[in-house]
Amino acid sequence: MPLKKENILIVDDDVHILELLHRHLQSWNYHTYKAVSVKEAVTILRDTPIDLLITDLKMPEVDGFELVKFVSEHYPKLPKLIVTGYPSVQDSLEAIKSGVVAYLTKPFTKDELKSAMDDALKKAEKSHKKTTQEKDKKDFYGDMIGASEKINEIFQIIDRVKNNKATVSIKGESGTGKELVARAIHYEGKFAKGPYIAVNCGAIPENLLESELFGYIKGAFTGADSNRNGFFQAANGGTIFLDEIGNASLNVQSKLLRALQEKEVVKVGAQKAEKVDVRIIAATNNNLKEMIQKGTFREDLFYRLTVVEIEVPPLRERKEDISMLVEKFLFKYGVEYKDRFVKISPKALAILQRYNWPGNIRELENIIQRAVIMCDRIVEVEHLPDSLKYNVDFSEERLISLKEMEKRHIQYVLNATNNNKTKAAKILQIDRKTLREKLKE
Repeated sequence: MPLKKENILIVDDDVHILELLHRHLQSWNYHTYKAVSVKEAVTILRDTPIDLLITDLKMPEVDGFELVKFVSEHYPKLPKLIVTGYPSVQDSLEAIKSGVVAYLTKPFTKDELKSAMDDALKKAEKSHKKTTQEKDKKDFYGDMIGASEKINEIFQIIDRVKNNKATVSIKGESGTGKELVARAIHYEGKFAKGPYIAVNCGAIPENLLESELFGYIKGAFTGADSNRNGFFQAANGGTIFLDEIGNASLNVQSKLLRALQEKEVVKVGAQKAEKVDVRIIAATNNNLKEMIQKGTFREDLFYRLTVVEIEVPPLRERKEDISMLVEKFLFKYGVEYKDRFVKISPKALAILQRYNWPGNIRELENIIQRAVIMCDRIVEVEHLPDSLKYNVDFSEERLISLKEMEKRHIQYVLNATNNNKTKAAKILQIDRKTLREKLKE
C-alpha cells in the first residue's frame, strides 16, 4: 500500500486491458485516469498532475511511442511504464533512449504489474535526487550507453568533433566498443546523411587491402577485368572507419597519408588521382608508438591520424556502467529470443559486477545472450557460466585500496538487497546516515 496516493495515467485502446489495470491499481489505493487514445492522454496530462504513465505501444492513429516522446519532451521527470503485447528489439532500444524506466509484456500477472510499477517509481525517485551536475550528463550516445565519468568524457569529445571532419583516432582493448564511438561521431553529427563505411583492415589480406581501399582500374592485375571503386570512393561525402589500422602495410600507410594530406586517392594501376571528401576515423588495439619505434608504422601518419584521440576504457574500469549495459542486452535478447522483457536477479547482477571482464563489453553481451536463452523470465545465478560464478581475481584484489574494497563491498550488499538501504545498513552493521555518507565518497 503506497504511503502517497499517486496519480496513475493508463493509456490503452483495448478497453479490457484498461479495465484490468484500473481494477488492480484501485486495489492498491492508487488514483487512476484512463485514456483510450494518445490525444485523450495528452489532454489529461495537461490538466492533471500525473506521477506515473502506463501506456501501450501499438495503438491506432497515433501510437504509444509518440506519447512517450511527447512526455519525454514536456514532462521529463514523469516515469513511464510500457505495457505491450508486441515487443521488438528496435522498440525496446528506442524506448530506452526516450527515458522509459520499466516494461511489461502481455499477458502479465498482478504481481508482475506491481513489481514493474514499483521499479518505475523507484527509478524515478532515484533520478530526482541527482545533482544538477549529474542531470547534465548523458546516459547514452548513439548505441553507446553508460553514466560513468570515463564514458561521459567520451560523450563530451564526440560532441566536440561530430560536426566537423577532424581526423579521429580511437584506442582501446578488443571488445570495448570502438566502432560504436565511430558510428556515434558520424550518425549523431551534421554529416549523418553521408555514407558510413567500416573497414576491418585486419580481416583483409595485405595484398588486397590497397585495391579494396582505393579501387583499381581494368588490367591493373590478373582478374581486374573492369574498373572498380574502393572503400574511399564509396565513403565520399561521409566517413570511413579504418579498424585495426595497425595491420596496414607501409605501402598502404603511405597511400593513406596522401589521402589525408591531399584529399585524394589513386586507384591501383592508375596514374591520375581522384579527389575525395572523406572524414577518416581510425581505431586500433595495438600500441602504435611501439610500432613506430620498430619501423612498422609511419610516424607522420600517426600524427595525421591523431588530431583528436579518444581512448575507450576497458569494462573493468567502468564497472558502474555494467547494470545499464546488462539492461540493454536483456531488452535486446529477451525480445529476440523470448518475445518478452527479461530481468536479472540482484545476486546474478552482483556476480557480473564483480567479474573483471577480460573480453570487455563483447564478452558481457555474449554472457547475457546465453543467459537469456537458458532462463525463463529472470536471469538467475545458475544461468551464468561457472567461470563467472567461481571467479576470484586475487591479484587485483591485493592491489586495490582499502577504501575501494569497502566501496565494492557496500555496492555488493546493496545489489544483494535490491538497493534496500535499511537492510543493507543492517547487514553492514552501520546506520543509514553512515551508509549515505559512504555512498557520497
